[in-house]
Amino acid sequence: MAASPGNVFRRHLLAIAVLSTGSGLYAISASAAETLRLAHASSSDSLVNQAMVRFAAEVKEKSHDALEIQIFPDGQLGDEGAIADSTGSGAITMGLGGVVDAIDPRLNAVSLPFLFKDADSVHHFLDSDAGKKFLSMGESRGYVMLSALDSGFRQFANSKRAIVKPEDLSGLKIRTPPNPVILATIKQLGGLPQSIPFGEVYTSLQSGVVDGVEPELRDFSDQRWYEVVKHVSMANYIWSANFWYMNKSAYDGLSAENKKALTESVADTTTWYRSQLDQVYAKLTDQLKAKKVEFNEVDRAAFLAKVGPVYDQFSKAWGADFVKQLRTDAGSN
Repeated sequence: MAASPGNVFRRHLLAIAVLSTGSGLYAISASAAETLRLAHASSSDSLVNQAMVRFAAEVKEKSHDALEIQIFPDGQLGDEGAIADSTGSGAITMGLGGVVDAIDPRLNAVSLPFLFKDADSVHHFLDSDAGKKFLSMGESRGYVMLSALDSGFRQFANSKRAIVKPEDLSGLKIRTPPNPVILATIKQLGGLPQSIPFGEVYTSLQSGVVDGVEPELRDFSDQRWYEVVKHVSMANYIWSANFWYMNKSAYDGLSAENKKALTESVADTTTWYRSQLDQVYAKLTDQLKAKKVEFNEVDRAAFLAKVGPVYDQFSKAWGADFVKQLRTDAGSN
């Protein structure tokens, strides 16, 4: 039974059958699961979708079949921006993605360049009180942030040359998601950022509309961008989140039991997802090398020396104290 997102809780349907028997009336009751629609733009065989399948199964079990998660992968319900908008309006119950301006533009701050030194630093921040406070932004706009899965550290990949220093990016047309921090950072480093929808990246690379991407390696592999791009420079220049959020009215409408089932399942899924990352990256790096993708390291210090103006720009937009505190909480100060 489809449910209005603003009134999500387990409903009981009572069917009364009146039978002409000598013993009177018989009441037959049945219950139906409440369906929650979850959408993301990652591929069906991605780690993200594997996590969501596990999440759906756990929610069903923990809620004793009261909640059912219907998953829409592959951008079936739109790109990341559309998913965020639809979750806010209630057309979708839950979404995942890195395009979060509709939720709160300040969430983009976790993508400030070289903010985190490694994945352990990211997870320590997200699990801390400071991280939980950070993720609480967006409630005033009708969203509840459930978690932030790793979209991982982003690299430089292109069809022209190995990128070792910032000058190597000069003049290259680089596809980016519509994340203002990533756009500003690529521009500051000398590239020509092009905001192109995720589903159009392959054809844009193939046709030469763009020269390269700044991908997280799982997307680079899942979307087969390696078929047209053979140079990957390991920069770890930005960590990006795959924010996992829910319509606030739908969340508030859950019964206490179902809310507990959902939040416990989110926590378990997040832990499982993190546990897979090292193995996944090692495997796909070997696979990409077998497909003739060339990897190289970058001069990290040279890149780091160039990004100060990006911090200045967003300190003005979001507040210097906010950015300074985030850098402290993230361990980059």
